[in-house]
Amino acid sequence: MELRLQVFLARAGAGSRRRMERAMAEGRVTVDGQLVKEMGVKVDPEHAVVALDGRTVQLPVSRTYVILNKPRGVLSAARDHRGRETVVDLLPARWRKARLYPVGRLDLDSDGLILMTDHGELAHRLMHPRFRHEREYRVTVSTKPDQAALDRLNRGIELEDGMTAPATVELLEGGGSTNELRVVLREGKKRQIRRMLSACGLRAVRLRRVRLGGIELGELGPGQARELSAGERRRLLATVGM
Repeated sequence: MELRLQVFLARAGAGSRRRMERAMAEGRVTVDGQLVKEMGVKVDPEHAVVALDGRTVQLPVSRTYVILNKPRGVLSAARDHRGRETVVDLLPARWRKARLYPVGRLDLDSDGLILMTDHGELAHRLMHPRFRHEREYRVTVSTKPDQAALDRLNRGIELEDGMTAPATVELLEGGGSTNELRVVLREGKKRQIRRMLSACGLRAVRLRRVRLGGIELGELGPGQARELSAGERRRLLATVGM
């Protein structure tokens, strides 16, 4: 839908409508490189290149940020050519129409927090290794690791695709047939935790992600999803420097 130029500028946060009308009259506004002073000119917000004092002005883009508690057996993908269930299939219809995609992946056999968004730059900053954002997991292992194994995991493990970065790995509770570890990574190699544990003679019985950056899974049930609150969105964007 086309908008009057001064309305477009005001909605883009450049200033009040009256101030933008003055800016147009003063010859400070261009559309597609052409000077525009007439108040009745309309622009297409999706295609017009509007500049004020030589700087491009755009309408704010509405972004969607959803966290999902992925159950085991569901693919961390937007779609699957083999017809298997994906995290997008679990979303309510209103979010499926928004073309959301998962930020990073969880193995088919893993469960827990998946962030889904249509904000590409945020996704890149969260997942690129150089930004070193934390991912926290709860991992149940079949046998209790000794201190030597914990020390190795914390220092880093030599895998076939290189050395892992130092991690935070601690035993939360032991006894019985299973033991739970708290694992915090700052990188995301493929099936990294399972391979790290295997290198120490341990097997992951369950692997669940509970935190990504400053966003926590909380009490969200398996297969459930919710949109981030305004405070969570601000915290998430601040975390990645946006």
